[in-house]
Amino acid sequence: MSDSPKLTHLNAAGQPAMVDVGAKVPTRRVARARSRVILGAEIVALVREGDLPTRKGPVFQTAILAGIMGAKRTSELIPLCHPLGLDDCQVRIDLDGPDAVVIECTATVTGKTGVEMEALTGASIAALTIYDMCKALSHNIVIQETRLLEKTGGKQDFHHVG
Repeated sequence: MSDSPKLTHLNAAGQPAMVDVGAKVPTRRVARARSRVILGAEIVALVREGDLPTRKGPVFQTAILAGIMGAKRTSELIPLCHPLGLDDCQVRIDLDGPDAVVIECTATVTGKTGVEMEALTGASIAALTIYDMCKALSHNIVIQETRLLEKTGGKQDFHHVG
């Protein structure tokens, strides 16, 4: 038997299966993920003085709420994710250079399974919301580099280097 990593969402017959976490002991788990959105210098210039108001509401405040809502509903969006009652979810949006923003979502739970999918979903949904709210200004917006930055509290901690 090999010690190489194996896909956890497949059963012995190779069919999709939810991971059984029943025997695990609950631990405090935290995950942080990031998405970067290239808006373009023109749109970033509009938000440098504060949140950009639109007919749908202020862009960043709406994206923060959408990211939190998305993180809370991850198990409804991603097959085989366990539904989690998050202890906390924080979304932060910061300007990144002359043409982009960085979204960071931190999700926390005391449970038997990790929250990296919730953090990744939160960052992704916030990025999609920014795109949706700014698309009237430009269709050249690019969502890039959605990635896990760190996770702690499970079987193996992870910290992105770079």
